[in-house]
Amino acid sequence: MKAIWNNTVIAESTDTVVVEGNHYFPPESLKQEFVSDSPLNTVCPYKGTASYYDIVVDGKKNADAVWYYPSTRPGYEKIAGRVAFWKGVSVVD
Repeated sequence: MKAIWNNTVIAESTDTVVVEGNHYFPPESLKQEFVSDSPLNTVCPYKGTASYYDIVVDGKKNADAVWYYPSTRPGYEKIAGRVAFWKGVSVVD
């Protein structure tokens, strides 16, 4: 699977976990040169507290487009630390 934004591969892996229709990529598959920490945190009543990254490619920023759960609530441990995408990021096979 590949996560692509602004014609750039942001993450790539053959080891994704699908939860609620979202592919969660291993953290090491995320290309760090294209992301920076976001101050945003949100709470999912099922999975726990999510943290976010901004994507920056060729000077264009996609704020909060990557999310991850540093730790999860019981039942969602398989996605802890993994990253998922939204806000116009294409996830393709």
